[in-house]
Amino acid sequence: MPTNSFLGVFAKSPLKPLEDHINKVDQCSQLLTSFFQHVYQNDWDAAEQVQQQISKLEKEADKIKRELRTNLPSGLFMPIQRSDILGLLTQQDKIANKAKDISGRVLGRKLQIPAQIKDGFAQYLERCLDATSQAKNVINELDELLEAGFKGREVDLVETMIKKLDLIEDDTDFMQVGLRRTLLELEADLNPVEVMFLYNIIEWVGELADVAERVGARLELMLAG
Repeated sequence: MPTNSFLGVFAKSPLKPLEDHINKVDQCSQLLTSFFQHVYQNDWDAAEQVQQQISKLEKEADKIKRELRTNLPSGLFMPIQRSDILGLLTQQDKIANKAKDISGRVLGRKLQIPAQIKDGFAQYLERCLDATSQAKNVINELDELLEAGFKGREVDLVETMIKKLDLIEDDTDFMQVGLRRTLLELEADLNPVEVMFLYNIIEWVGELADVAERVGARLELMLAG
């Protein structure tokens, strides 16, 4: 987006670029569902194509991030500080980065998900992606919050959405414990190096939900202030 056009977006809504960024980030992370479907089938050519799409969207999110950081006005007369916007942006960006890391690591090693944990892993992945989608929904309420002056019923709505995000993240923690326990039982029958990377991927997928929850936590602190 040309600089003049980007500044024009700020003139309409100072928070719109932040919303554009989380929408791109969520689009990037949601592709992990398709990516892992190909992984389960050992279709590495198709998995690579999806991984390239993830990488492309991560780069597009990076471009929005850089433009926002460069062009964000220093004198924003709003109930939200410039530093708060940049803090939210940093957390949002970590979601796209992690999605790219996950797909790159799995593809690079052609890491197979054991049949015994495939269903549990798929459910776990989807719940973690529920968290990134809920973070997107929360951030997309910022314009409405601004119009409401960060008070009233809109604040109540956003706080309810953040509580739902916290509950989703709690679910992913519980699911991760179960997955790790099952993998522990399988360790003796699996390649030790592969086991190490499987634990790594399980942790990274969980970080999608962890970071999404931190997006909500940051916004909750801003509302409390």
